[in-house]
Amino acid sequence: MKEIDFSAVPSPSYVVDERLLVKNLELLNSVQERTGAHILLAQKGFSMHALYPLVGKYLKGVTSSSLFEARLGYEEMGKEVHAYAPAYVDSEFDELMKYSDHLVFNSFDQWSRYKEKVQSAPKHISCGIRVNPEYSEIEIPLYDPCYNNSRLGVTLDNFRPEELDGIEGLHFHTMCEQNSDTLERTIKVVDERFGPYLKGMKWLNFGGGHHITRPDYDVETLVRCILYMKEKYNVQIYLEPGEAIALNTGYLVATVLDVVKNGMEIAILDTSAECHMPDVLAMPYRPNIIGAGQPNEYEHTYRLGGLTCLAGDIIGDYSFKQPLKNGDRLVFLDMAHYTMVKNHMFNGVNLPSIVSYNEEEGIKVIRTFGYEDYSGRLS
Repeated sequence: MKEIDFSAVPSPSYVVDERLLVKNLELLNSVQERTGAHILLAQKGFSMHALYPLVGKYLKGVTSSSLFEARLGYEEMGKEVHAYAPAYVDSEFDELMKYSDHLVFNSFDQWSRYKEKVQSAPKHISCGIRVNPEYSEIEIPLYDPCYNNSRLGVTLDNFRPEELDGIEGLHFHTMCEQNSDTLERTIKVVDERFGPYLKGMKWLNFGGGHHITRPDYDVETLVRCILYMKEKYNVQIYLEPGEAIALNTGYLVATVLDVVKNGMEIAILDTSAECHMPDVLAMPYRPNIIGAGQPNEYEHTYRLGGLTCLAGDIIGDYSFKQPLKNGDRLVFLDMAHYTMVKNHMFNGVNLPSIVSYNEEEGIKVIRTFGYEDYSGRLS
C-alpha cells in the first residue's frame, strides 16, 4: 500500500485514508451478508459527508441524534435515516419527520406527545422505544448510558406495555469501544427483561459501541448474538456503530511551532487537544504518533502542548529518536472519529483542514476553514 506524503497536506489537517475506510466497510458488510442485519453509520462519531457516497455503497444508512444530523444523512447519503434523541424539540419535529424512516423515543411520554403526528405523516415512520437494561460494563461514567440515574432509555420498572400500540421496535445502547463478549452478556439481560415485549415487533436495535473493526474483535460472537435474537423473535436487527466505521482510518497532521523548557522540554504545536481532539482531555487518553514512543523510550522526551491559552491543553508526553525542531511534522493516529464532529474554535484557533486520500486521485483537500467560519457562528 502506497504511503501518504504527509508533508504535502496542510497543517493542521485531518487526513482520512479511503483505502483503510473501505477495509472497515468490507468487514462490516460481511457481517450484514452473514446475518441479514442492517449496519448504520452513527453520525455522532463520523460525519465526513464527502465520503458518504462511499460509505453508502456498503452500509444501509445513518443514525442521527438531531435534526441537522438527520438532514445531513438524508441529503448526503440518501439511504435509511434513523433518529433518536433524549427529547425531541417541538419546533423541529415536523422537519425531522421529513428526513426520518425510524424514530426512537426516549420515554413513553415523548411517544404519547408525538404519536398522533407521526401516525398522520404522509409516509410510514417506524417508531421504537429506547430501553435501559440497567446493565453495562463501561468504567467511565461520562460514557455509560446505564449509570446511576441515567436519563437515557426506559427501565423495566418504568416500562408501559399498555402504551406499545404503534411501537414496532426496541432500541438499547449500553456499550462503548467494547468487544462482542460484552454484547453477549448484555443480550442475555435485554432478553430476560424485555424479551416478552419483543414478540410481534418488527425490529431490535443493538445500538453502538461495537468495536467491530478492531483487530482483536470477535466477529463470530457478534454474528451469534445477532442470529440468536433475530431467530428467537423474528425481528430485523440493526447496529449503529460510529467509531467502528472510521476506526484507524485517519490522521491528524500537525507542525511544531516552538520548543520551550520548564523542568522538561515542551513542544508547542499548531494543533490543540482542547479544540481538535477533545476526547484526549475528556476520555482521557494518549493518542499514538507515528515514530514516537513512550516517555524515555527514545532519547528525546517532550511534552506536547496545544496553542490555546488553556493551561491544560496538553496532548501528552512522548519520546523521539531525534530532537524536535520548529517545522517538524507530527502525525497522530486514529483521528477520523470523534474529532471533526466535536472540534471547535475556542480562542479563535482555526480548524484543521479536511483531507482524503486514495490511490487513484491522491491527496484531496476537501475543506479549509477561515475567519468567516469563526465569526459566522458568533454575534
